[in-house]
Amino acid sequence: MSLPEATEKPFGGHTAPSFRVRDKLFAMTSEDGLTLTFKAGPGVQDALVAEAPERFFVPKYVGVKGWVGARLDVDHDWDEMAELIEDSYRLVAPKRLANLLDN
Repeated sequence: MSLPEATEKPFGGHTAPSFRVRDKLFAMTSEDGLTLTFKAGPGVQDALVAEAPERFFVPKYVGVKGWVGARLDVDHDWDEMAELIEDSYRLVAPKRLANLLDN
């Protein structure tokens, strides 16, 4: 992942990859590789799920905190997905690191 100081490692006791910056989680995949869950800003979850419920859903456990689930076994606009993951990164990354994306 080409985000400053982003690392990949399993989440909890699972083997599926999760993505972090300075140990703060911003995205994770499911064990079967069919979903990606990411942190989202206020209103984003509602908008994505309402606009494209075949692609996006409210995930268990973290959905109440605004996280969004994306089904990876359907067609996506991958540029949009990249932007959503970058936005997720920006929500948890220190400002200095997030600002590196603007240069």
